[in-house]
Amino acid sequence: MASTHPFFSPRTHGFVRVAAATPVVHTADPVANADEHLRLIQAAAAEGADLIVFPELSLTGYAIDDLHMQAALLDEVERQVLRVAEAAKAAGLVAVVGAPLRHGDRLLNCGVVLANGDVVGATPKSYLPNYREYYEKRWFSSGDDIGAETIRIGGRDGWVGTRLLFEADDRPDFIFGVEICEDFWAPLPPSTRQALAGARLLLNLSASNVVIGKADERAMLCASQSARAAAAYVFTASGWGESTTDLAWDGQAMAHELGQCLASGDRFAMESHLTVVDVDLDRIGQERLRNGTFADCSGAEADEEGFIRLGFRMQEGTAPADLRRPLDRFPFVPDDPARLDQDCFEAFNIQVQGLMRRLKATNGETVVIGVSGGLDSTQALLVCCRAFDRLNLPRTGIRAYTMPGFATSDGTKSNAWALMTALGVTAEELDIRPTAELMLKEIGHPAADGQAVHDVTYENVQAGLRTDYLFRLANLHGGFVVGTGDLSELALGWATYGVGDHMSHYGVNSGVPKTLIRHLIRWVADTALVGEAATPTLRAILDTEISPELVPAKDGKMQSTEETVGPYALNDFFLFHISRYGFTPSKVAFLAWQAWKDAGAGQWPAGTPDDEKVEYDLATIKHWLRKFLIRFFQTSQFKRSALPNGPKVVTGGSLSPRGDWRAPSDASARVWLDELEANVPD
Repeated sequence: MASTHPFFSPRTHGFVRVAAATPVVHTADPVANADEHLRLIQAAAAEGADLIVFPELSLTGYAIDDLHMQAALLDEVERQVLRVAEAAKAAGLVAVVGAPLRHGDRLLNCGVVLANGDVVGATPKSYLPNYREYYEKRWFSSGDDIGAETIRIGGRDGWVGTRLLFEADDRPDFIFGVEICEDFWAPLPPSTRQALAGARLLLNLSASNVVIGKADERAMLCASQSARAAAAYVFTASGWGESTTDLAWDGQAMAHELGQCLASGDRFAMESHLTVVDVDLDRIGQERLRNGTFADCSGAEADEEGFIRLGFRMQEGTAPADLRRPLDRFPFVPDDPARLDQDCFEAFNIQVQGLMRRLKATNGETVVIGVSGGLDSTQALLVCCRAFDRLNLPRTGIRAYTMPGFATSDGTKSNAWALMTALGVTAEELDIRPTAELMLKEIGHPAADGQAVHDVTYENVQAGLRTDYLFRLANLHGGFVVGTGDLSELALGWATYGVGDHMSHYGVNSGVPKTLIRHLIRWVADTALVGEAATPTLRAILDTEISPELVPAKDGKMQSTEETVGPYALNDFFLFHISRYGFTPSKVAFLAWQAWKDAGAGQWPAGTPDDEKVEYDLATIKHWLRKFLIRFFQTSQFKRSALPNGPKVVTGGSLSPRGDWRAPSDASARVWLDELEANVPD
């Protein structure tokens, strides 16, 4: 099934596979260069590529000076353009090659788009460098004044101009534009207007000699242009074989998407090679849809001359299989250790600053917090301590309560006490069981008569009492309640509504997903940010299974949250891709399957314990995704519509009705469930 069902193809989910080619250059020899092109086209086809892009003037070489103006060479270029076009057709892909083309009495430095055995169109270079080591105006004319005109290439008519976009007739999101080398060093690169006109993929055919530091500059420009234009940007430069009479060449190739580097090729290689990557055109479209600024700018800066979209049809080539791009198992937790350290620093300080501001706004010197010995209350307590330290307030103003109920274990209770003691807060224990027993009796619950009825009422009596006590303790001591519930629980509705763990005066964790909280606690422990005394207890808490501890253990096994709502690793994955980009459930399932199907593949965030390095098959992913969709879209919004204040921490990660996510409380999940069932195989 994996080889035939559309679900398993990246193309189904909006991906286009692009190969940035770095051919060995044969100076002023179009035939030999075309031979290199043909070999790379065949290699790209074997990789399942949809498009291959070559460097600037790839059919002649860039550094050939006055040879550009030799008629024999230019005649041969036109013949080889058509030869490469036939090869691209046979391989079932689109090729974009660099070539000098005559147009009337001008010579243009062009990126030539080849598909279906013909020339679809050619985009000329707009900005010709004529400074330092460059003398392009000696040979070429700028094509900036050519909007869209016909051109004769090898006896065939085609289009040439800077107002051309290229669109696949059978894949409507596959729209790309072309610019050449110096163009993207301009204050207003042609690719900016191409993006505003609808291009989601921007290609740069470059020669670009190398000097110390230039590779970083090119990468910066590619990243910034892909972010600013809300697009993918693919760059490939000339490499081995170019003339080194005065310059050297590194063959840098890279692809960026919305500011993120997807792939970088080998520099200074001596063999022809490809840098292959899957670009998510659907993600780009979703980002533009959500970013009103892009649409406003497009309307304001629309080119009066307009753009012409030249269509082509994709051929039947090798279907790509596994994704060729970075894909985080944990979208909220980066794999790179340095980036994770930076994210933890920022996340923790966002939480701390939020609480500090609320303390200053209320002239507060006291907060009240419940401490269970679990992850969320631990993180919230650490935030309280750091906030009080930075405001030069004594930690004794943090009134922390552990409140054992019917299922509180000795392990979590002892961890709670050890943590409160190590942190030097005002610690007390308040046993809620007598009051809970009274309430169960007064409402006529069977558990009051000793029956083992551990339903939602039984659980919420305890959760509600804990919060009720905290609010009254805050009144008593002139403080406010710090909430401990996290972003993942809000997404799932895993909270007792109203006077329960759903409510507080300020929720410091409401913008932090569960998967990140684990690493934040580990980061605080490693840095001893709130003192070394707490570190052993923090590590013990990290080893404790996630549980609400509201139902007594059965056969020695404590109540498990993840057995009910699913693994938080998967739920956070679902949350990110659905709330941040609005992807269809089938695409989310595909991405989750790609990320989680093999525990031995890819990178894990630093510090991830071996027993957490697990994998999930498609059936498991679909099972928990179905439950997530029901919880997120249908049953839990009313809780999110009445959230207390709390800081946004992660990108696309606020479920506050005043923030990123607003939805009706009485919606149906049917459309998402139907899409999942229709497009994800069992």
